[in-house]
Amino acid sequence: MAEIKFWFSPGACSLAPHVLLHEIGVAFEAVTTNVFDGAQLTAAFARINPKQRVPVLALDGQVITEVPAIATAIADLAPERHLMGRTPLDRAKIYEWMSWLSGTLHGQGFGALWRPERFSDDPDVFDSIRAKGRTIIADCFDAIEGKLSGPYSTGSAFTAADPYLLVFYRWGNGIGFDLPATHPHYTDFARALVQRASVAAAMIAEGIADQALTDDPATRSTQGSIS
Repeated sequence: MAEIKFWFSPGACSLAPHVLLHEIGVAFEAVTTNVFDGAQLTAAFARINPKQRVPVLALDGQVITEVPAIATAIADLAPERHLMGRTPLDRAKIYEWMSWLSGTLHGQGFGALWRPERFSDDPDVFDSIRAKGRTIIADCFDAIEGKLSGPYSTGSAFTAADPYLLVFYRWGNGIGFDLPATHPHYTDFARALVQRASVAAAMIAEGIADQALTDDPATRSTQGSIS
């Protein structure tokens, strides 16, 4: 087995691959790097990942970034767990979920809400960018609600897409979306998922077990970078 090192920030999107590492039961070194605290964005971390964002995975010293890529690498460490699905169609559906969550819900929605300066150099338009981000998030939550009909996002088994969906459920509740009241399928999915041993273990390791279904990691600091 490869030597594994994993950099995460509590409650960030890195929670998803953190869960996957616990799911496959491998030994790994976990390093907390709070990307919401500018003081922790050190030159040493910048050398590891010049983007200065988490998650970061190193396999025998080879660095991998971005959630979909890291999830794939972890899944390939334990192919018998089928974390990227059992069939080519499953794998395509999982990538469909993860690409959309990464690019649209995270990058456009939460990115605009929390980091409007990424979209304009004019502070006068930041409020309208934040408002647009919140609209994108709401639309994405409605789409997720319509797609979820069982305990898992793809087929009848746990896959890499599931903890990624949990990340955004927690963030949504943390910024004022009352998802238990408005999105029952998404809520049932999240409530079931946090009972899974690997999810509980990752949350305990990150110190967020008492916030299992609600979190707004961006409120922890006004500095740093939303991963």
